[in-house]
Amino acid sequence: MNGYSEECLNVFLRDQGKLFDEPVAETPEEAEAFLEDCMAVVVDSLREVREYFEESGADVEHMSDEELEDASEVFALPDGKYLIVEG
Repeated sequence: MNGYSEECLNVFLRDQGKLFDEPVAETPEEAEAFLEDCMAVVVDSLREVREYFEESGADVEHMSDEELEDASEVFALPDGKYLIVEG
């Protein structure tokens, strides 16, 4: 595992059901391969999550920080960072 931390992969494995109807990965290796394939990104703050979505053309201007953090594509990591996965 080189691109995503073990903690990040575990959070994705645990919470992938909020974005996908069925599991897309069952092991950390499968999770890492999936995240690499869909070019998932890890950002340092909720402000960077907002910037990411704005740069990709999403209308997040009227979303509160709580709504943004609850978005199905956003996975809060224990270290305060965020994983963004576009399904």
